[in-house]
Amino acid sequence: MATVELRFSALPEHVRTARLVAAAVARRAGVDEAVLDEVRLAVGEACSRAVGLHQTGGISAPVKVLLIEEEKQFSIEVGDEAPHAVPGGRSGAGDADAEVEEDEMGLAVISGLVDDVEVSAGEHGGSIKMTWPTTPPPTILA
Repeated sequence: MATVELRFSALPEHVRTARLVAAAVARRAGVDEAVLDEVRLAVGEACSRAVGLHQTGGISAPVKVLLIEEEKQFSIEVGDEAPHAVPGGRSGAGDADAEVEEDEMGLAVISGLVDDVEVSAGEHGGSIKMTWPTTPPPTILA
């Protein structure tokens, strides 16, 4: 299993770099060429969400992106360190409803782009793990 780890400051201008790196690693891992645009868009959405959560929460920690190549699949996990509301917990004041609605919209976009998505969130941060199938490189016969 090969893993690439990318960490970047929670600034919108770094999201493009994360998208480019994700697409390059996905291509090398064997993700179908026809799906690479979806990979780019999904990673862009997940990273933009994490950047927004960090900026809103005043969190200086970097956004973390793991690109994981496994047998027959490629996964990307985007992690944030923003506290998320836990079931039964109290939400923050102010624009909490608007933030929740925007967050749900971003997750809906990602779910529309990726068939296999896992979202986890808690008081110490959250992550979005997206997985795509890969095809092994063709065997060259001598």
